[in-house]
Formats: sequence, structure tokens, C-alpha cells
Amino acid sequence: MTSQAAGPMRADTKTAPRRAANLRTATILLSIAALFFCGIILAQYSNAPALAIGILGLAIVGFLGVTIGRNVGRRERQ
Repeated sequence: MTSQAAGPMRADTKTAPRRAANLRTATILLSIAALFFCGIILAQYSNAPALAIGILGLAIVGFLGVTIGRNVGRRERQ
């Protein structure tokens, strides 16, 4: 009976890192979407829409830089 119980545990340990990576990716994409919509709202209600769009662009580039930097750092360690 212990061999049957060990089978699902192995499957869970293999999927745990993938699940964590998927959750990180989802969080980053959700953050980018939230910033996009906040930037659009800010651009509509502010007197300087170019400034709002510029800040939005910098935030998106920053998120992409962090995400790409994390992936590059992992591949160098492997």
C-alpha cells in the first residue's frame, strides 16, 4: 500500500516547481494588465496624458526587464 501512496507524491513533487512558475508568470501578467488599465484611467483624467502613458510604458518595460532578467539568471546557474 505504501508504493501506491508514493506514486502520487512523486507526481506532485514534479509539478510543484512548474505550478510555482506558472503562478509567478500569472502574477506578473496580472500586474502588467492592472498597470495598463490604471495608466489608461490616469491618462483620461489627468491634464498630462503623455506623462501618464510614459509612466505606464516605463512600468511595463521594468516588469519585462525583471522577468527576463530572472530567466536569464536561472539559465546561467544551470
